[in-house]
Amino acid sequence: MAVKIRCVVKEGGTLPEYKTPGASGADAFAFLEGPVAIGPGERRLIPTGVSVEIPEGFEIQVRPRSGLALKYGVTVLNAPGTVDSDYRGEIGVVLINHGGEPFTVNHGDRIAQFVVCAVPASAFERVDSIGETDRGSGGYGSTGK
Repeated sequence: MAVKIRCVVKEGGTLPEYKTPGASGADAFAFLEGPVAIGPGERRLIPTGVSVEIPEGFEIQVRPRSGLALKYGVTVLNAPGTVDSDYRGEIGVVLINHGGEPFTVNHGDRIAQFVVCAVPASAFERVDSIGETDRGSGGYGSTGK
């Protein structure tokens, strides 16, 4: 099923694009006037030059690029970031450098992936109790290594 995402791209910007037929994520590109350095431990909001109109019932998840994470320790800080269907501003990507060296982002660099996901409407209902499971209230690490 193809979901049509209407995009406004600033002059000189790049439309998100899938690099292979089986790719889940479309590459998102940096839209910059000049290079942006991200020092170790620093974070920066990198604009994409893209605004979208997402159909209701869908979102775009902004996810890291595995190559940037492996090679440089650079990732999307709030991964996955969410672009809601009612947001109409320019999409920015919050990158953080977990590596040991400064990382430079240049105009046109691939910085993240956009994954279109269905979001079913939900209704939260207040009740006095909820059902039991084998796991129960076991949280972080409770199911083992």
